[in-house]
Amino acid sequence: MLASSPNPTLTIADFLALPYIDDSPAWEYVNGTIAQKPMPKTFHSRLQLKLASMIDLAGESNKSVLAFTELRCNLTERSIVPDIVVLGWERLPINDSGELEDQAISFAPDWVIEILSPQQSLAKVMKNILYCLEQGSELGWLINPEERSILVLLSQQAPQCYLSDDPEINNGQEILPVLSGLDLQLTTEQIFSWLKFSR
Repeated sequence: MLASSPNPTLTIADFLALPYIDDSPAWEYVNGTIAQKPMPKTFHSRLQLKLASMIDLAGESNKSVLAFTELRCNLTERSIVPDIVVLGWERLPINDSGELEDQAISFAPDWVIEILSPQQSLAKVMKNILYCLEQGSELGWLINPEERSILVLLSQQAPQCYLSDDPEINNGQEILPVLSGLDLQLTTEQIFSWLKFSR
């Protein structure tokens, strides 16, 4: 059971002052309501780690993007912690010493990726991605391990659903949209193959 607490008088500044919001799993704020994210299980953890690593490998090689896991994004009406946040190289929060600032970001990431957990609300996660797109994100992915599907959301375009095993929609071999400038070719079938192992 996820802990949540609706409080219409709670502002985002009030929320950010709470001492426990970055406890694991992190808490999120949406219009006065706070809720704790579910604790990841094996499917979620594996996909999150592998996908972030693949994006980093491609993005660092040409200084196009960096991927971050569980990076808090403080936006106008929401403080959310997406599973993966991808930032363009020119938008990295870097200090005068050339190091990353050790803090949350206060802008919409270029690419936001959420991996749906069984106990999470699909509508709530989808609304967070759509909100990021409204605030300036270029791309959103909603990965559903149970259905082996990836919903791709692009700003001002209709969502596209990619299924790993439904030939009527696609055969799982289509290249998924990624950020422009990122040399990375991934398919739905490839991503969900990361969950398969032989002894």
